[in-house]
Amino acid sequence: MQVSYVSEATPGRENEDFVAAGPGWVVLLDGATAPAGVDSGCRHDPAWLVRRLGGRIAALLALEDGKPLPDLVAEAIKVTGEAHTRTCDLQNPDSPSATVSLLRRRDDAVEWFVLADSPIVMDVGEIRVFRDDRVDHLPSYTLEGVRRSRNSPGGFWVASTKPEAAYEGLTGEVPVRGLRRAAVLSDGASRLVERFGQMGWDDLLRLLDEEGPRELVRRTREAEASAPGARGKRYDDATAVLVRF
Repeated sequence: MQVSYVSEATPGRENEDFVAAGPGWVVLLDGATAPAGVDSGCRHDPAWLVRRLGGRIAALLALEDGKPLPDLVAEAIKVTGEAHTRTCDLQNPDSPSATVSLLRRRDDAVEWFVLADSPIVMDVGEIRVFRDDRVDHLPSYTLEGVRRSRNSPGGFWVASTKPEAAYEGLTGEVPVRGLRRAAVLSDGASRLVERFGQMGWDDLLRLLDEEGPRELVRRTREAEASAPGARGKRYDDATAVLVRF
C-alpha cells in the first residue's frame, strides 16, 4: 500500500478530523462539531476526542495482531472513556462524538470498516462506495430529535462513550487482486460529490490519483466559497486519503 493524504481545518478553526497511516492500514475520524449552546457534559472538545480515540485505534492497528476491526474500535472507545470519566458526564447524550473509517490489508484481502458517514471508495474495476447513511434517514433533525437518535436502535451510531457502538458499524473485505486504488474521506472532503454534485465518485478517485489530495481540498474550498445560499456549514474540515495498491 502507498498512502498519501491531506487534512485541512475549516478556515479559522481547529481541525476536528484525525488521520493516521502505517504499514498496511489507515484510520480516519471526523469529529462532530458541537451545536452552539448545547451542553455536552464534557470538558473536552471533538478535537480532543478524535486525537485520543484515533491515536488509540492507530496504536492497536500497529500491533498487527489480527483482532477484528470492530473489536479494536470498541476497545479504543472504552479506553478513551476511562481517560475522562472522572471529569466528564459520559452519560450525557451530547458527549463529543466522531465517525470512524478504517482500511487494513491482511494477506490477500483489504478489510474496511465505517461507523457513520465518512465514506470509503474503492476502484475494483468498478467503483464501490462504503458509507453508513443512517444519519440521512432520521425522523427529526431538531436538536432533540438528533439527541434521541444518536447511538440508539433505529437511529444512527457514532464513536462517543458507548463501546457497543463499534459493533453497529459496517464492515467487509475485498480481494487485493483487482483493487487499484481507494479513498478514505471525511465528509468535508466528499462534498464535491455528495453536496455540490460537481463530479461522481469515479471522477473524485481520478482527481486524487492524478493530481493528489491537496488538489481535491483546493477545489472543495473553491466550491464552498462560491456556493450560493449555502445551508449548514459553509466550510468543513477536509481530510482526503489516497491509497494505491
